[in-house]
Amino acid sequence: MPKTGKNDHARKDELPSTLQRSEQKAQDTFAKTYDSAMESYDNDASRAARTAFASLKHSYEKVGDHWEPKDERGPSDAHAVEGVDSTSPTAGGVDANASKGHLYERAQQLGIKGRSKMSKDELVNALQKANDAATRRAREG
Repeated sequence: MPKTGKNDHARKDELPSTLQRSEQKAQDTFAKTYDSAMESYDNDASRAARTAFASLKHSYEKVGDHWEPKDERGPSDAHAVEGVDSTSPTAGGVDANASKGHLYERAQQLGIKGRSKMSKDELVNALQKANDAATRRAREG
């Protein structure tokens, strides 16, 4: 099913819940990329969704239960840099290529305890867990 409606904006009811709680531009980025990928990949919904999330992650990062614009466009983690055949793990929407200071600020925003003693990799992992927990809570209530 197309993710973009007649008004050329995302059909909110067709989007993942984290995008439903995000700004219109993030929704449109995902929806338009998804629809285009469906045409390019012979209606392979799984591949289209991966492509749409990859496109979204170039401009947005996951913060809690939604997506927010990144300070700088670009790949969000080693997996995105290496491409589809990468064996590197994805950072799940966390902008792992951001500075440690930026990650610390996000950890502070999400109330992650012990953040001041964490390495950059530990901050990325803690942010992933906090984002996943926030998404679960949002879906439940």
